[in-house]
Amino acid sequence: MKITCSASELSHACSNVSRAVGKNAIPALEGILIKTAENGIELSGYNTELGIRTVQACMVFEPGAVVVDAALFCDILRKLPDGETEISSDQRCYVTISSGDVRFSLMGIPASEFPELPSVTDGHQVEISQKVIKEMVRQTIFAVAIKGDKAVHTGIQFTIDENCLRLVAVDGVRLAVRTEQLAYDGDSLKFVVPARTLSEIIKLLGDDEGLISFSVGTRHIIFELDGYTFVSRLLDGDFLDFRTTLPKDSTVTAKVNTRRMLEALERTSLMGSADTKLRSPSTCVLSETGIFLTSSTAIGTASDRFEATIEGDTLEIGFNNKFLIDALRAADTDECVLRFNTPISPILVEPLEGDGFLYLVLPVRLRTE
Repeated sequence: MKITCSASELSHACSNVSRAVGKNAIPALEGILIKTAENGIELSGYNTELGIRTVQACMVFEPGAVVVDAALFCDILRKLPDGETEISSDQRCYVTISSGDVRFSLMGIPASEFPELPSVTDGHQVEISQKVIKEMVRQTIFAVAIKGDKAVHTGIQFTIDENCLRLVAVDGVRLAVRTEQLAYDGDSLKFVVPARTLSEIIKLLGDDEGLISFSVGTRHIIFELDGYTFVSRLLDGDFLDFRTTLPKDSTVTAKVNTRRMLEALERTSLMGSADTKLRSPSTCVLSETGIFLTSSTAIGTASDRFEATIEGDTLEIGFNNKFLIDALRAADTDECVLRFNTPISPILVEPLEGDGFLYLVLPVRLRTE
């Protein structure tokens, strides 16, 4: 193989592809596969769960393929001077990288040892705005389980039905639901994508109305955006039916200014975060005069009060500040509605109108209960 290309452009592409590379029992999967294509080179990274592939334009003088250590190759490209770079490999997989007076040589791995990325045939095709899917993932991924008995909850469930896309994440103590209209006339779909896959994808998503497409198969999903292909396995298992967790009634509702409540929560959280060993639940008292927040630990207390439109009786409830803060940060509306039932019933956060988002946070028992 022998090619010449722009070092900076190749560095950028390799940096993105290397997101799918990590420590692996298969040495080839700790590297990036470089394979010549018709008008450039194809770069692939894969860890058996997530694969990323892209094609980088370059001049091809001799076709070929080789696997190079991802971390070292990316570091070399970042340190090369600007300008044209030549990369070549021989039959022994000995790779040479040169740019001006700079020259590196390293041993590669035969391309035959790099597994083929999974494909999806006859999958269901879906297109959606990059900006929309980026917002939807950001507003749900914080509630994904980090670990637990059910691996399926380490991903986000996608449901596509009746021109509607719904994302759901749950970690056992909170729930996040995000819904958007979608132009789709195919069969109903329900699948779970690993959170890691989605966190890598949104790093490349823009904030404009450009499209991202994905094709859903029985075991894998393929995302296509801006010249990159993401191949991910889907998670198996019974995902929680979130509707069964929602309280049927609410005895107290609070219409709040989202920013004002968020600021109050962040202030009262300072006392609890000063020493994680002393962390205790915060207290929220809802009355006709507004909402009163307190946080108390062995080292001190903090409190704040703000106005809100309250309907229902006075209620005192304990909660984890971080979980409610995460929900309010994700609720991108000026005002929202909080629904309560009893001191041991879940707290719901909803928009004033529509069903664009829904957040559920389990309360924490106060010592006086």
